[in-house]
Amino acid sequence: MAIKATIYKATIELADMDRNYYDRLQLTIAQHPSETPQRLMIRLIAFILNAHEDLHFGKGVSDENEAAIWQVNYSDEIDLWIELGQLDEKRLKKACNQAKAVKLYCYGSSVTTWWSQVQQSMNKFDRLTIEQFDTSTCDALVNLLNRNMEFQCSIQDGQLWLTSGEETLLIETIKLK
Repeated sequence: MAIKATIYKATIELADMDRNYYDRLQLTIAQHPSETPQRLMIRLIAFILNAHEDLHFGKGVSDENEAAIWQVNYSDEIDLWIELGQLDEKRLKKACNQAKAVKLYCYGSSVTTWWSQVQQSMNKFDRLTIEQFDTSTCDALVNLLNRNMEFQCSIQDGQLWLTSGEETLLIETIKLK
């Protein structure tokens, strides 16, 4: 018998002052059996950072033809393709050929090594931006993981303030490309 996905619910009060986007998000997030809690929380934060009425979670881990998160417009064009982790050039080339913009959010202790190996090949993709989450930020996010989560989020000047109960985190990314 196959292991089923674990379902998480998140209610997010979002005030993104950088983009003048304000919303109350009710998200259902399926955690694939092979997905780590760290990746799940980075996926949630990537969604918050790029929130839009047309943004949706893709099948990601279980389907190579879909992004982890993507924004598809009414003409079925991919406006934004978001990936997570330390991906190879082939996957990102495919995304850049299909989407108007591609974002890669990296995390983990080996990002520096990965980036030193792929930096030159990634620079040829004009539509690609790459940002890195600090390891301590990832660890703090995993501590907030719960089957039912409620967050208040405020984004201003590129900083995301995430509040859950009594806990408040400052989440910033390091721009690699």
